[in-house]
Amino acid sequence: MYRPNQRAGELNLGFTASDTRETVLANRKLFVTAIAQGTKTIPSLVTLKQIHSSITKVVGKADAGDEARSKADGMMTDERGLLLGIQTADCIPVLIADRRKRAVAAFHAGWRGTLKRIVEHGVGRMRLEFGSRPDDLIAAVGPGIGPCCYAVGEEVRTEFESQFTYASDLFYEVFNSDPIKEKYPMLFLTARAPGHSNIGPSLHLDLVEANRRQLIDAGLRAESIYVLGDCTSCFTDRYFSHRADHGFTGRSLSVIGIRA
Repeated sequence: MYRPNQRAGELNLGFTASDTRETVLANRKLFVTAIAQGTKTIPSLVTLKQIHSSITKVVGKADAGDEARSKADGMMTDERGLLLGIQTADCIPVLIADRRKRAVAAFHAGWRGTLKRIVEHGVGRMRLEFGSRPDDLIAAVGPGIGPCCYAVGEEVRTEFESQFTYASDLFYEVFNSDPIKEKYPMLFLTARAPGHSNIGPSLHLDLVEANRRQLIDAGLRAESIYVLGDCTSCFTDRYFSHRADHGFTGRSLSVIGIRA
């Protein structure tokens, strides 16, 4: 367990230094078996060596197994009996299905991958590889750190403003309530120039909305995009969170596949 108050049964599904390989493999087996309940065959899991890139791969049965075989942050397939698994502990998992061509894709979108348009480019790759049409695609944006908790630096906003015309819609200034500062404001006066003090609002990024906008820009209809909306940093009793747990945490898996 990664927290003293963590409930039993919350299993780490990523290979970390704090869990043995045997434990994680056993956890993954339980996870895949639970997903396959009611079906005749157990699907094979495919994962990636995620590197916060915009790289996507077309995968097949040869890519399944205990070890991730590709360095990438997106994958897609039209083969049956595979589960495409994205590991997260705050980043945004985005899953896409083509109902007509029967193809699926999964993407890992942290702020760097989002900035590089991994989801938008990924939909384009589905069109190229499978002949997918955006009107036939449905998408799910899974749990990730929300704008309530994702404080970033001004340099991140500058990067997004250089790439997206709607960047201003993705950032918020959040004022943290501090009863001591409110009661004794004179104690926190500073001679630093505006913008160089740690007093004042923090800048927060909405990664979920950023990826929803990419799906729309790629041609998906808004009503075909399902956003779960849970913040991993708020709900640490339900999800792993790298930021809330100060780096000492496990990994969740978001998966999609085509039934065998």
